[in-house]
Amino acid sequence: MAEYTPEKTLDARGLKCPMPVVKTSQEIKNISIGGVLEVLATDPGSVADIQAWCKSSGNELLGMEKGEGVFKFWIRRVK
Repeated sequence: MAEYTPEKTLDARGLKCPMPVVKTSQEIKNISIGGVLEVLATDPGSVADIQAWCKSSGNELLGMEKGEGVFKFWIRRVK
């Protein structure tokens, strides 16, 4: 199990594509540069979407895991 200390947690459970990524994009602006945003999502499409968004936005995907129908992502704000 990954251990990161998130500055904030975004609960995107129950949201369908593309909303988890849209919300992540908005929420990352509310944490400090170098801070970690934890994202919780239930949409399986969010796995590919969050990875692609991190690449295109320049933020760092520190890790992800799946447990009991919930995907967890830890993203470090780079800029």
